[in-house]
Amino acid sequence: MGSRVSEVELPPLFCPLESAVHPRARQIEKRAEEWIGRSGMCHSQEELAWVVATHSTDFYARFVPGADDDRLLATALWVYWGFGFDDARCDRGPLSTRPAQFNALACQVQRACENDTATGADRYIGALRDIVRLFRSLGTPAQVGRFAHAHRAWLSGVAWQVGNQALGRMPGLNDFLTMRLLSSGGEPTFAMLEIANGAEVPDRDLYRPAVRALKEMAILVAGLDNDRHSLPKEQARDQADQNIYTVLMHERDLTLQQAVEAANGLRDRVLLRFLRLHDRVRPTAGPELAAYLQGLRHGIRGNNEWGLRVPRYLSLGRWPDAMEDTALTWAEEPSDTRPGPLEGAPDVAWWWDDDLV
Repeated sequence: MGSRVSEVELPPLFCPLESAVHPRARQIEKRAEEWIGRSGMCHSQEELAWVVATHSTDFYARFVPGADDDRLLATALWVYWGFGFDDARCDRGPLSTRPAQFNALACQVQRACENDTATGADRYIGALRDIVRLFRSLGTPAQVGRFAHAHRAWLSGVAWQVGNQALGRMPGLNDFLTMRLLSSGGEPTFAMLEIANGAEVPDRDLYRPAVRALKEMAILVAGLDNDRHSLPKEQARDQADQNIYTVLMHERDLTLQQAVEAANGLRDRVLLRFLRLHDRVRPTAGPELAAYLQGLRHGIRGNNEWGLRVPRYLSLGRWPDAMEDTALTWAEEPSDTRPGPLEGAPDVAWWWDDDLV
C-alpha cells in the first residue's frame, strides 16, 4: 500500500450525534459471555477470547440504550456471532478466497435464520439458530422476517467481497460503496433495532424512500468509519485489501494520506446529508419510526465510541488486550461540506434527490 499508518495522520471524526449507553451493559455483557462459552461456536480459547473481546454488548448497548435487558442480550449475541463468523469464515478464514465453498456455507447459514430445524456441520450454524430462536420469542414475525432478509443481504455482500479476493480484483468506488452497504453487516445490525426496542415500524414508514436512504447512509458512514478503525491493525498484519483507502488509491492514483483525506471528506458529506434529511423526516414520524431513526443516530455515534476503544481494532498481539476507556477527540467541523451527490458513485446519488420527502 506504500505508506504505513505510522506515517499517516488519521483525522478526528466529525460526529455531532447524541452519546448514550444502556445503564446495565456490564451486567448484560457477563450473561453474553456465559452464553458464548456454552454455544460451541468457538473451537479454541484463543478464538473465544477474541469473540468476547469484541465487547459486542457495549457496542449494541449504544444503539439501544433504553432496551429491555433480555432484548439487548439477544441482539448483542448476534453481534458477537457476526464478528466471530466474519473472522473465522469471511475475512481471514480458509473460505475467504474460495467463493464456491463460501457460498454453499452462506446458504446453510442463512437457512438457520429462516428455519428452526435447519442443520449443518459448521459450528456457527447451531449458534445462529439458537440466537434466532431468541428473536422469535421476543419479536413479531415481521421483525424476525425483516432481520432474516437483512441477514441474506449481508451474506450476499460478503460473497461479492470473497469473489473479489479470489480474483485479486480491486473494485471501483461505485461498486465498493454498493458492496460495503451489504458486506459491512449494517443491514442486520440496524434491522435488530425493532427487536431490541420492541417497536415494529409500519411498512408504510420503514419502506419510504427517505427512510431507506437514511438507513443506507447510516450503514455507509458506520462502514467507512470501521475501515478507519481497522486500518492500523490491517496494515500491521499486512491484511489491507478491500477498504475505502485501497479503493481510492487504486482508482484515483492517490497516496495513503491523500486517500485518508478523500475518504474522510466523502464520509462527512454522507453524514451531513443524513443529518439534513433526518431533520426533515423526524418531525412527522410516529413513535415507532422515531425510535428507529434515533437508533440510526445512536448507531453512528455508538459505533465510533466503541470502535475507537475496542481490542478488535487496537490489539496487535495473539491475544486481545483489555478494553480501553480513553477520552475521545472529535472534529468540530466536517472536512468537506460540498452539497450534491458523490462524484463517481451513481448508485447512491438518489440519496440527494429533492423529492425524497
